[in-house]
Amino acid sequence: MSLPAEFHEIAKRVNNWGRWGADDEIGTLNLITDEVVREAAASVRTGRRVPLALPLRQDGVQTGMIPGRVDPLHTMVQINQELFGPGTIACSDDAVTMGLQAATHWDALSHVSHSGRLYNGRPAGTITAHGGAEFNGIDKPRHIVSRGVLLDVARARGVERLDSGHAVTPEDLEAAEELSGTKVGAGDVVLVRTGQIQLLLAGDKQGYAFPSPGLSVRTPEWFHARDVAAVANDTLTFEIFPPEIEDLWLPVHGLHLVEMGMLQGQNWNLEELSTACGEVGGSTFLLSAMPEPFTGATGTPVAPVAIL
Repeated sequence: MSLPAEFHEIAKRVNNWGRWGADDEIGTLNLITDEVVREAAASVRTGRRVPLALPLRQDGVQTGMIPGRVDPLHTMVQINQELFGPGTIACSDDAVTMGLQAATHWDALSHVSHSGRLYNGRPAGTITAHGGAEFNGIDKPRHIVSRGVLLDVARARGVERLDSGHAVTPEDLEAAEELSGTKVGAGDVVLVRTGQIQLLLAGDKQGYAFPSPGLSVRTPEWFHARDVAAVANDTLTFEIFPPEIEDLWLPVHGLHLVEMGMLQGQNWNLEELSTACGEVGGSTFLLSAMPEPFTGATGTPVAPVAIL
């Protein structure tokens, strides 16, 4: 089944292929300039640090819906082992097996493809079993530090958690932007709060996963018009799930990652940040969300921190 004409029409309007050159592999992260980072650092008011990552644990987010995306399996490989003889310093080491997108994470631009292509026109076939992503891997963006903006859509709609069938619209984003007291600008990393992660934190993993509110297929044009550098939210699938358009699965992934070259993040815990922003009276902050540089990977765990 081919993608509908509606998808391709939006894709043409948001496409960034060639905008930063034919060899570009980081897309909208090019918008995070030195000036943007200087201004982001200047936005720190109190120095309060708010962690946004979920714990990496074996009983984590994943439900088995996506084959192979396993929660972290933690194993001790040595425990108090005196490597250099009795009475010497003893070491403990451990290992982890996990899906790189199992918990709080960034999706790389190579995470999805459509019509046989990745971002900037690279062939989807350049992703291989042994080499991973030859282009657009998560190792290409070496640092992500910028101004973060919390768009608290749930609060803007007067609720603590959006209904499970709610598709976040551009109008929702604008209402949350007005609530934030700031304008989203070029190079910003936008964090969209739906409140959905409250279900996971309360122990309802299945309810968190499905059905879920999320971004509408109409929102990529909103982010494109404002030159947003990256977007993350507090849901498992990022976009409305099941999809708003019948049989059109993951269209926002395709528009963000393939057409725009814009990283997106899932499973970010924005609850404490929402409270903190209310207490300090502002929704902007310095955001550090460094990707782990797994060579050729299509995603990575991340432990983002908002500094207010």
